Amino acid sequence: MGKKLTTRAEDYSKWYNELVIKADLAENSGVRGCMVIKPYGFAIWEKMQAELDRMFKETGHENAYFPLFIPKSYLSKEASHVEGFAKECAVVTHYRLKNAEDGSGIVVDEDAKLEEELIVRPTSETIIWDTYRKWIQSYRDLPLLINQWANVVRWEMRTRLFLRTAEFLWQEGHTAHATEKEAMDEAKLIMNLYADFAENHMAVPVIKGIKTESERFAGADETFCIEALMQDGKALQAGTSHFLGQNFAKAFDVKYANKEGKQDYVWATSWGVSTRLMGALIMTHSDDNGLVLPPKLAPIQVVIVPIYKGEEQLDMISEKVNPLVKELRAKGISVKYDNRDTHKPGFKFNEYELKGVPVRLAIGQRDLENGTFEVARRDTLAKETVAEGEVVDKISTLLEDIQENIYRKAKTHQQDNITEVESYDEFKKVLEEKGGFIAAHWDGTIATEDRIKEETKATIRCIPIDVLQEDGKCMVTGKPSQYRVLFAKAY
Repeated sequence: MGKKLTTRAEDYSKWYNELVIKADLAENSGVRGCMVIKPYGFAIWEKMQAELDRMFKETGHENAYFPLFIPKSYLSKEASHVEGFAKECAVVTHYRLKNAEDGSGIVVDEDAKLEEELIVRPTSETIIWDTYRKWIQSYRDLPLLINQWANVVRWEMRTRLFLRTAEFLWQEGHTAHATEKEAMDEAKLIMNLYADFAENHMAVPVIKGIKTESERFAGADETFCIEALMQDGKALQAGTSHFLGQNFAKAFDVKYANKEGKQDYVWATSWGVSTRLMGALIMTHSDDNGLVLPPKLAPIQVVIVPIYKGEEQLDMISEKVNPLVKELRAKGISVKYDNRDTHKPGFKFNEYELKGVPVRLAIGQRDLENGTFEVARRDTLAKETVAEGEVVDKISTLLEDIQENIYRKAKTHQQDNITEVESYDEFKKVLEEKGGFIAAHWDGTIATEDRIKEETKATIRCIPIDVLQEDGKCMVTGKPSQYRVLFAKAY
């Protein structure tokens, strides 16, 4: 498996980059800023996708697909939206290539200029709301609850696999409602759905909150979010859900006839999570030996490694293992029997440890004689010998225990790294020496928020949903404040 990973203590950023590549999750591509998601990495994303898709459909949403290209004029219809995305847009200006006259290769055909430039989708609000104008006529057409699984392009200058790439995969929900309350309830519903998925499937504890005005999605009246804390003390925005008010309905003239026959603009939401969740998964749980995956999202939940000499011994082991594989699969447990003769058991142990497979079984000659398996769990690296008649129940219990244990560990880390401060000097000291979430009073102004960001690189991650009123003074200006907000340096 090559040399060991750089440790997290040595260089956290380098550890992350090495792990993504060595665990076969993704790699950089020939296109600057874009990644190739490899089969093992994509298998994790598929499990995320499948569970989220189930959750969306259970709450009444349907999948559709909208164009990758957006006419430039669409993007300019909602002023704050275009301002928010203008610097990240990739633009298509021509539709044809030709051979250069001097034989030097292919060039853009200058005669094939588009009448109107097309933007490669950075997000789909504009193209979708142009479509909704045709779909929505009366209150009978509402609510309209649509999701799409797609790729988007946001031209990033500094990229990192999964966390920030020029092209990434995501889902984006876009809904239309008859009333303000229905749309606001939808935005909150999705925030809670994201939090449920993060905590119960990814085993990643999150804080639910509201973004400040300057951190809000471009074109939204309110942005709800879930914020996670990585092992290095930096925050990561894991999902956002936006209450769009009537902004896009007015920009694209999307009206409906209510029960009294009067015309009114609809109310809207949009929401999304992306392959950035892969980064959150890696950085929340993994260790210096490699990935640690929650069983609910692991492509391989159990791997069985035979230890043998000669074909005859392998055949005897396989006779024991094959029925076990069938029994585990019948219980919905994904299992791999790695009987390759091209790699030694030690290599395989290292490989599956690096790839974060939750449970590893080993069986050799002594186990055959004793009717046992050696069972190892990835999260604690603990091993034990289990009788073959008890191994199925043991694996089922272990998978549940590992899921709970890695969540518990991450939750403890989160709680231990939320620090309340009263002064700006104390804030700077904690930020530099400890990191994590810092709960502090803020006067509610963009000017103070910008000053803190400029001076410390920390941002307000959210105003927690369950924040309690607590009269205090802004740590910077001394002006009155009624609650604490959460600051952190972030990915």
